[in-house]
Amino acid sequence: MLALACAAQFMVVLDISVVNVALPSIQRALGTDEAGLQWVVNAYALAFAGFLLLGGRLADLFGRKRIFGIGLVVFSGASLVGGLASSASLVIVARAVQGLGAAVLAPATLTVLTATFAEGTARTRALATWTAVGIAGGTAGNLVGGVLTEYLTWRSILLINVPIGAAVIFLAARFLGEDDGRGQGRHLDVAGATLATAGLTLLTYGIAQARTHGWGGSVTIVALAAGAVAVVLFVVVEARFARAPLIPLRLFRSRALIAGNMALLLAGGCLNPMWFFLTLYMQKSLRYSPLQTGLGFLPHTLVAIVVGVRVTPWLMRHVEGRLVIVAGALIAAVGFWWQSRITADSGYLLGILGPAIVFSVGSGLLNTPITTTVTSGIDAADAGAASGLMNTTKQFGGALGLAVLVTVAGSDLDTPDALAADYGRAFLVIAGLLVAVAAVALTLPVTRDGERRRALND
Repeated sequence: MLALACAAQFMVVLDISVVNVALPSIQRALGTDEAGLQWVVNAYALAFAGFLLLGGRLADLFGRKRIFGIGLVVFSGASLVGGLASSASLVIVARAVQGLGAAVLAPATLTVLTATFAEGTARTRALATWTAVGIAGGTAGNLVGGVLTEYLTWRSILLINVPIGAAVIFLAARFLGEDDGRGQGRHLDVAGATLATAGLTLLTYGIAQARTHGWGGSVTIVALAAGAVAVVLFVVVEARFARAPLIPLRLFRSRALIAGNMALLLAGGCLNPMWFFLTLYMQKSLRYSPLQTGLGFLPHTLVAIVVGVRVTPWLMRHVEGRLVIVAGALIAAVGFWWQSRITADSGYLLGILGPAIVFSVGSGLLNTPITTTVTSGIDAADAGAASGLMNTTKQFGGALGLAVLVTVAGSDLDTPDALAADYGRAFLVIAGLLVAVAAVALTLPVTRDGERRRALND
């Protein structure tokens, strides 16, 4: 069960990052600027975020095995279409459908784990492995993307998902146990899913338009207002009309869930966009090839995996989980402050490796305790909904953060020095957001494994 869940999670996260190193090649081939290029990333992230709530509930209502398989088929089919696409618009649409498939698949992987492993040390170890595989998929995507783009074409970064997906589909059909699902009948909150997706997309689109039209521009204001209205209507539908709400409002009685998701929103706005700006910095300012860029990301993976798998679970047995999160966020903030001081003349050691070691230690420390906190104390019937909410928060944070940071960093200059300064501003904002993550983490309840049940009662 753990191997299957981790394999599927690896595939989903791989596709978040596999496009990063190929972004400059996609930009040249499809003829788009950086404001447009972000939608190759955000089309996936927003569809992923918007439909994760529905995807999480599907696993509860219709069974993990069935939904796991459907998610894999949709994801792999969209990868094939995107890899064969001949226009930027079709690539973006395919990426959105990939996000839909990932939204169905990702909560099922976490639901498999929470249904298989009881709360405590066993679940912490399983979640630490799941988190580490996600981190590995993120940076392996950069290396794989660099190799494929360098020696084949950017199209291969999407087509590679087809054989991987086929293998996981075969293994799931053979080894994943049958279950009929549970919950409040077989009702789907389609209205809620539509409003959630529309709200998140419009809010992100509005922020992205601020770069071109300004914060006072009519396009920006209308998009932000429409997004806010959609979010409010979503809450109303969930509270009053949905027969099987995507997010049962009773979940928000948990202080851990509220504060944990706020921390995830801010952390997602930092850690996910980081790949976008580091990729462009390495290839546009430092003039690295796609392969060199992919190799340049290896330290990020190795450090985060070692810390996430070996150090963090040990710390969580001896130190309050919220303190581990605070330490991780502050260490990562220092790393991104260092990263913000880059110039076009920064070498690899001071411009990439040094900051990478610092903020990767921080990210390795904070990911697992946040995940453990948000998913603890949730009834089995709501495990998919809680998982979907957690993943939605993180992915929406990433999409929103990227839109904000592209707006903050954007300029019309295209020299290596100007680009390095632009990206440095983005990294400085990320450092500030991570300080906010540390502040939010202090409001979390105690989550040391040995004290978890007492903390939940408190």
